[in-house]
Amino acid sequence: MITLEVSLGERSYPIHIGTGLLDQTELFRPHVRGQHAVIVTNETVGPLYAARVQASLAALGKTVRTVTLPDGEAFKQWETLNLIFDALLSAGADRKTTLIALGGGVVGDMTGFAAACYMRGVPFVQVPTTLLSQVDSSVGGKTGINHPLGKNMIGAFHQPNAVIADIDTLRTLPERELAAGLAEVIKHGAMADAEYFGWIERNIRALHACDPDIMALAVKRSCEIKAAVVAQDEREGGLRAMLNFGHTFGHAIEAGMGYGEWLHGEAVGCGMVMAADLSHRLGFIDIETRARVVQLIRAAMLPVVAPELGTDRYIELMKVDKKAEAGSIKFILLRKLGEAFITTVPDPDLRATLQHAVLRPPTEAPVA
Repeated sequence: MITLEVSLGERSYPIHIGTGLLDQTELFRPHVRGQHAVIVTNETVGPLYAARVQASLAALGKTVRTVTLPDGEAFKQWETLNLIFDALLSAGADRKTTLIALGGGVVGDMTGFAAACYMRGVPFVQVPTTLLSQVDSSVGGKTGINHPLGKNMIGAFHQPNAVIADIDTLRTLPERELAAGLAEVIKHGAMADAEYFGWIERNIRALHACDPDIMALAVKRSCEIKAAVVAQDEREGGLRAMLNFGHTFGHAIEAGMGYGEWLHGEAVGCGMVMAADLSHRLGFIDIETRARVVQLIRAAMLPVVAPELGTDRYIELMKVDKKAEAGSIKFILLRKLGEAFITTVPDPDLRATLQHAVLRPPTEAPVA
């Protein structure tokens, strides 16, 4: 088992990465201090893993209740969130009740948000079961739900007591879900670590095959990058925004297509292609760097051609973004591979990237 730490003073917490962690009762002991625990999962993950987590908690003498949510990004909204509150209130949960988020990014975000709100804050533990959630969404304390007008616009910062990432759970992921998680792995290399990006290029086949040793290294390095950023900028005052490389375009795709049509990682992957194109168009990266990003996204089996929403519609959707200020869209671009920065961009260049992204697959030829 590998253990990292998110350093946030009194709110610091460990990230445990390894195999067979769901059954390690003692791993849960220091993080579930009250008598009662509530596992929040979904219809897909629950039948696979809820009984094992419940057994680990019961072995500690805890009273355990399970709440099962519908599965999918389309359910990341108020009505589903209230199912968690209904269960907590009907069970008489108190401030020492610990919530356990067992699932992917949607379950983690909603459980964390419920924990932040219930009785103005109760503890929770992240037990991510998808690659995307293990390398990204479970770390850092961002919680929330979607709104029809914008993704993750309603939420709170609420750090977990711990993250327990069992690599074994990735073996049951459908191919599409695994590929979606690889988008966030690639993102960390592109925006923060060129050497890691190169490692991903060399190991993309092993990652697709879910090789446990290679996958553990990817989860470890991605979590190291994110933990370091969160420790410096917990509430996204500046540096943490760099972790949104590809997300401004990606969130627009998700909202424009309807939540759930494209997986989050698919939209982020295509969004990184668009961000790389814009970075090249503005003269920050060369054509070879742009091509490497596109080729790796393609090798990860992620879409590299954006859906046709209309240029004006894309811009309208991107203005409903947490980074936007006074209607001005902020983009995370690449100054070079492994170094991201935040900026506004000229409207003609943005429109050119949007038009280019939906017309044809990106090529190695210089953009017009």
